[in-house]
Amino acid sequence: MQTYAAVDLHSNNGVLTIIDESDRVLKQRRIVNKLESFVSELEPFRASLQGIAVESTFNWYWLVDGLRARKFPVTLVNTAAIQQYEGLKRSDDQYDAWWLAHMMRLGILPSGYIYPREQRAIRDLLRKRATLVRQRSANILSVQNLEARNRGTKISAREAKHLTNERVAELYEDEHLALALTTTLTVIETLNEQTRLLEKTVLKRARLRPEFELLRTIWGIGEILGLTIMYEAGEMSRFAGPGNFASYCRCVDATRLSNGKKKGDNNAKNGNKYLAWAFVEAAHFAVQHYPEAKRFHDRKAAKTNGIVAIKALAHKLARAAFHVLHDQQPFDPKKVFV
Repeated sequence: MQTYAAVDLHSNNGVLTIIDESDRVLKQRRIVNKLESFVSELEPFRASLQGIAVESTFNWYWLVDGLRARKFPVTLVNTAAIQQYEGLKRSDDQYDAWWLAHMMRLGILPSGYIYPREQRAIRDLLRKRATLVRQRSANILSVQNLEARNRGTKISAREAKHLTNERVAELYEDEHLALALTTTLTVIETLNEQTRLLEKTVLKRARLRPEFELLRTIWGIGEILGLTIMYEAGEMSRFAGPGNFASYCRCVDATRLSNGKKKGDNNAKNGNKYLAWAFVEAAHFAVQHYPEAKRFHDRKAAKTNGIVAIKALAHKLARAAFHVLHDQQPFDPKKVFV
């Protein structure tokens, strides 16, 4: 007899279901999130177990790694690709777990990529850096907005970052407004310090693998963004083509059309938000330092707006990254900006 298991994993517990070849439920139990509890329930079925499907949106590391370390056959479920019969009147965690095991038995279970355990720590440091950079940008915008509201002046991000407490005291007589500004500037400086600390640590521990070295030839991509792309992309062989990679980077329009008319939006969040951020960052740097990229951006912005223009440039850079890595050839702007 062959058996199939699935776990519908939550923040503090998971529902384990084990079925046989005829979809008959052999065991179904809600288990507190402890590895040994899951192992003890699965161990009696080890000889016949064909696979264990784990469905989780955020907290699967400990369970997947633990089960694999004990030589259980584990599959991480691609939650975005799971479909159920829309006519269902009622479903719950038990049914969801049974459905996963059922799809595994039929060989149609959409699987996700299990990122190598030994690389996750550096990847998570780079993710933390990206979060801090976004928070710094939000605080810089706060400084700019405060200036615009209270003094009617527009200052650049560079000027905002270089404001000093002494300069703020000169500009603002109201001590409360000055305090709001100096507090934000302190937060920005703290974020700068922590970002530099993360960058220093990452660069001590990680280098671009040889097959990713050519990323640095792409406009706007330096050492840190290159490492971010490398650690987030994983094995490039899992992407069938540049369109697949660009879609995973969330650089593809998610609009649903029918007969030339918009009928709604598909899952715009399907993909990797950190890769999306990395290529948008690269697009901003490319616009600042490369005239051809700026001309493309300005033409697009004139027809749409600046946000769409940056995203369009990020899309081009993502497709270029795929070709650079796939063909192992340096970036050629003539193939991008035609």
